Amino acid sequence: MDSVFKGSDGKSRCQWCAAAPEFLPYHDNEWGYPVDDDIRLFEKICLEGFQAGLSWRTILNKRERFREVFRGFDFNQVARFDVRDVERLLQDPGIVRHRGKIEAAINNAGRALEMVRSEGSLAAFFWRYEPEPAPPGPPQTVSTSPESVAISKELKRRGWRFVGPTTVYAFMQAMGLVNDHAGDCVIRARVERARQGFRSPGR
Repeated sequence: MDSVFKGSDGKSRCQWCAAAPEFLPYHDNEWGYPVDDDIRLFEKICLEGFQAGLSWRTILNKRERFREVFRGFDFNQVARFDVRDVERLLQDPGIVRHRGKIEAAINNAGRALEMVRSEGSLAAFFWRYEPEPAPPGPPQTVSTSPESVAISKELKRRGWRFVGPTTVYAFMQAMGLVNDHAGDCVIRARVERARQGFRSPGR
């Protein structure tokens, strides 16, 4: 299977973003660009947890509602959610109504607060695991990496939930810890320039 397709502008992009119209703006403007904002990092690790067993399209289409009911994924606020909030969220058809995943997001907000106290920021923790640059290989051909396994193990040790190595690797791809755009994808070079100008908080 080809790793790229031609967009309406005649430029090549990663094949996966041809699967649904909403994927294209996400691919072009978000996926793979480096992120050091703790709220966005927390949002993404939560949404990747909610995606487990589902498609990213489902989560992307529900993302705005997730943001509304989870207070913009401000973990300072989410950590204060209680059983009444869990029941409220379970009744909301605009999100994924899975008790275990909802409770994991609330639990992880508390763990995020602990991480900020111990590490300074979520960004400082996650970017510590940025792999060394390597020549581009076949894109999107693996679902885990040594770094995602290490992050997953450490997060679980700290009490985080729904953070398996596959979930963490998808998080790393999206948040720019790796540039997994296809070699011929027009966005790959844009992401690489953003990475070159990015000061990693984990170094």
